[in-house]
Amino acid sequence: MSRESMSAAVDSPMRQAAGFCLACWLSALALAALVWASFAYLKIDFAGVFTAESRGYMAKFVVSFFPPNLSPEFLLKTLKGTVETLAISGVGTLIAALAGLALALPASNRYGPAFKEVTRFFLNVLRSVPELVWAVLMVLAAGLGPFAGTLALALHTTGVLGRLFAETLENAPPEPADALTDMGAGASAAFVYGTLPNVMPQLVAYSLYRWEMNIRMAAILGFVGAGGLGQLLYFHLSIFQQAEAATVILAMLILVVLVDGASSYLRRGFVRAGA
Repeated sequence: MSRESMSAAVDSPMRQAAGFCLACWLSALALAALVWASFAYLKIDFAGVFTAESRGYMAKFVVSFFPPNLSPEFLLKTLKGTVETLAISGVGTLIAALAGLALALPASNRYGPAFKEVTRFFLNVLRSVPELVWAVLMVLAAGLGPFAGTLALALHTTGVLGRLFAETLENAPPEPADALTDMGAGASAAFVYGTLPNVMPQLVAYSLYRWEMNIRMAAILGFVGAGGLGQLLYFHLSIFQQAEAATVILAMLILVVLVDGASSYLRRGFVRAGA
């Protein structure tokens, strides 16, 4: 190899590296400009948050939450709200898991490309609408209470789980179902006994994870009248009963921690079972 060829071979990677670094710097500058423009457009006054007057107001507001109201009557009321929140999230997730599995079958291209595209579009619509928007619509349709919250969670979660289930079914190994089909089994039997057992641990893990997320969301949906701890919290905050609100917030934290731990334990068990 000549000296010129060797020099060109060495210079080429150096030029590529220099070009890559230039692209990185330009991207970083563009990102910094967008961040600066966002802060300028929103006119966020961070200095005003840390003034002595603001710190005094914030400290006074935080202190007003203590001590929480731990009277037996209010604890019983909070317990009822906790059970209602748990029920809203559980029933909503269960309905979504069943509906998502039903919609995942056509979405995983089991009935042709036309059904796949239509079903996936429907699932996209369901999950593109946030739970709070669904809750507002369901409150208008079904009235205030836990039923509206359950429907809101079920609709949004159906879109999420349906897409996850469809991807899981598409990536499932086809050999067990094909073997049953070759032995004379029908399409339904091949799916139930060949495909479903292989993907069931992952489907359950997805459902438990969404249930864990729906616990938090069910507590928030009460702010628009969908029942549960959120509605209780909104009521007491609106009439400036911070001690009662602190008890509700504490119940939310305890519920989320317990459900997070239980859901993580169950997910690990199902993943190990399917490994």
